[in-house]
Amino acid sequence: MARRKIRILVLAIAISLSASPSAERAGADDAAPAVDTALVIAVDVSQSVDEARYALQMNGIAAALEDPSVIAAITGGTEGRIIVTLIGWADGIETLLPWRVIATQADGADVAAKIRALPARRGEFTCMARMLGTLPISVLPQMPAKPRRVIIDVSGDGIDNCARRSESDAARDALLSAGATINGLPIIVAGENEVVGSGAYRAPSYGLNNLGPDTDQTTLDAWYKEHVVGGPGAFLMKANGYEDFGRAFRQKFVTEVSAMEPD
Repeated sequence: MARRKIRILVLAIAISLSASPSAERAGADDAAPAVDTALVIAVDVSQSVDEARYALQMNGIAAALEDPSVIAAITGGTEGRIIVTLIGWADGIETLLPWRVIATQADGADVAAKIRALPARRGEFTCMARMLGTLPISVLPQMPAKPRRVIIDVSGDGIDNCARRSESDAARDALLSAGATINGLPIIVAGENEVVGSGAYRAPSYGLNNLGPDTDQTTLDAWYKEHVVGGPGAFLMKANGYEDFGRAFRQKFVTEVSAMEPD
């Protein structure tokens, strides 16, 4: 049964990554505009993210979209434009900003303004597997363009605390099998989450079996490396606290949209 569910998920993701927009949006496949990258920005809004931390994430993303180096990377691509969407994830996922095309500095500034104006969201648990598994159902099928590549940009400050390790890996692997790339931005808060696992807050019935064999502790960046990132050119970039999120996200964004090798 588990294998059957995974096969169905892989098929759904493959369809969503390869299909054209619906007839209502774009008509025939050839009518859909081409873009270099479709970027899903998935930010953590779980219980550990208070209003100040939420604001630091939103302001960091907005500032990156206003940065000349980011705009240069976007416009320097083969198609000279990308599409982005912003989702918040915790117990489930919520689309905070629907898909938008960015092809000019004005586009970047407009999207940045919309992101800064978003009210704070708050969830409870850190349901990574649920978030990754929902993307091909509610987010990727809404792409208004044909991307050369699909990148899912996941940031957060904790491990999956409402799914087993096998479920997290299956949701990740299904996306990778369909050709997506998943990059990670773990937010390491000194004295809070450098080591995760033992004593961690988690949903009822889920123990430490999402960490890996023969251990009840790991580091957050190691967990992201093992259970989150993957796909062509995938990489991980740490943020040293929420105050460093803007710097890390901007550097990561430039690397992603310009297909540069990470430093």
